[in-house]
Amino acid sequence: MTINSDLIKIAEASPDTMLTLIHGEKLIVRESCAEIVEKVLAYRARLLAAVASREKSAHDLHRIVAMTSLNPETGVPSGAPQDNKKF
Repeated sequence: MTINSDLIKIAEASPDTMLTLIHGEKLIVRESCAEIVEKVLAYRARLLAAVASREKSAHDLHRIVAMTSLNPETGVPSGAPQDNKKF
């Protein structure tokens, strides 16, 4: 089974690993929480690398990285437009 990582809301181990998806469905999986995180990060890194390979300028690459980096305090992408900013 393949799970869309964007749908994972919570991963918890107790002792089995249970994933709670954003719509409330719960799944018990064989992988540990650490393995889930590792696989999601590797998948997203491959996506970012594919996009980066198509970008022509360093400015565009920095913009993409900023959009994919979460602000740890807010959980919002650091490059995401804010309500008080005009673009």
